[in-house]
Amino acid sequence: MTSGPTAALRPELKPLPENVAVSYVMPVLNEAAHLAEAVGAVLAQEYPGEQELVLALGASTDATDAVAAELAASDSRVRLVANPRTDIPIGLNLAIRAARHPVVVRVDAHAELLPGYTAAAVEMLRRTGAANVGGVMVARGRGRFQRAVARGYNSPFGLGGGSWHHGEEEQESDSAYLGVFRREVLDEVGLYDESLRRAEDWELNHRIRAAGHRILFTPKLKVTYWPRDNWPALRRQMFATGVWRGHLVRRHQSTPWRYLPPPAVAVLVAFSLVVALLQLLGIARGAGWALAHVPSLGYLAGVSAVGMTRLGGEGLLDRLLNVVVLATMHLAWGTGFIKGWLTGAESTVDRSRLR
Repeated sequence: MTSGPTAALRPELKPLPENVAVSYVMPVLNEAAHLAEAVGAVLAQEYPGEQELVLALGASTDATDAVAAELAASDSRVRLVANPRTDIPIGLNLAIRAARHPVVVRVDAHAELLPGYTAAAVEMLRRTGAANVGGVMVARGRGRFQRAVARGYNSPFGLGGGSWHHGEEEQESDSAYLGVFRREVLDEVGLYDESLRRAEDWELNHRIRAAGHRILFTPKLKVTYWPRDNWPALRRQMFATGVWRGHLVRRHQSTPWRYLPPPAVAVLVAFSLVVALLQLLGIARGAGWALAHVPSLGYLAGVSAVGMTRLGGEGLLDRLLNVVVLATMHLAWGTGFIKGWLTGAESTVDRSRLR
């Protein structure tokens, strides 16, 4: 594990007591089909310390609120707060402010904590003095399309090679999937930025690191994630996520290199389509124009080869879906990134969970 050149200058956090009390915080919107499983996975954690779960209820249009009320009535550890503005960072902040304990565990209503998650996270916080720790997102699917999306998530060819997708060793990281936080650090840096609708986790972790604290990844923490289960929802999610990532790059004027291939591919494909239109109209003539299609055709060949041979699946249809999913992830995210970088993201909302 790297300690970094400024390790000696890092602020020192007080040691956590053994079996420190834990608050789980979960923003919820239109999760009637998944909420009971997500809450059940939290309440089933075998952790000896005191625990509570605060659900921040957005303006759902399904039966989510009724499910949440039933869960709260059946277990006193479950508490509810209203999030009428729905945005995830606002809901997280409402839940954190209502939380009562020194360790805050972010939980996604579309995810399930695996057994031992809380105990392993608290042990790591106590042992390392880190401000935030996170682990591996393990995507799973039920239907054919959702399983293809899960294969894309779990592959380095889908969402890239971030440690929270494929890491195998404990290491320092620039962000963390979900996150298990020291509450005093959240109070110190100012909680989530409520002006963001996506990428709020990366931005918060950026401030935590800027304040001198460490963020650590460990493969011991695993979370089951249920991705979008249809193509329009996946496309909307990826576009909105890309827009907000581009927005943060615009704000900070810097970006890790791993975020650049998708927008580069989007530009090359767009250029090829424009040239093809000009060719159809008879404006772009001559064999030399055909060279404009080489990069995009190369991408198509590459993504097809990967989808057909590297992601798995049970037959030809599964493998073709792999190609569709990968191309959607890359092009929707990359197009969104360009929009966010050029114009900002204030008007962009992820509507992929809306009914």
